[in-house]
Amino acid sequence: MSMLRGFLILVLFFLFGEALRLVFLIPVSGGVLGMILMTFTLMLRGRVSDALASSSQALISVLVLLIMPGVVGVFFMASQFSEQWLAVAAALLLGTFLSVLSTLLLMKSVVRLAARGHTND
Repeated sequence: MSMLRGFLILVLFFLFGEALRLVFLIPVSGGVLGMILMTFTLMLRGRVSDALASSSQALISVLVLLIMPGVVGVFFMASQFSEQWLAVAAALLLGTFLSVLSTLLLMKSVVRLAARGHTND
């Protein structure tokens, strides 16, 4: 029953994000808006409920299945990208590099803050 409650919370945040997107004509996915709202809500609460944690773990275990439809869609649209292969390759390489770089910088700052916090104790 708790996993069902967790899924209900996830769906409600998704629907709330979709409603915000439609009402305010925001050019961002409703799922992304919902997850941003959930993040802020969880930050304010300071903890994650057991129901939400268990249902999230269940979704993470099947994450590949959630991503697969987009990958298949790109496969069938490959002919449209054939003339723009250089731009797609450059975007993939640059995006990957920037993602890894930003993760590195963020992790370095988190480690530095954690070390500073331990020395102050």
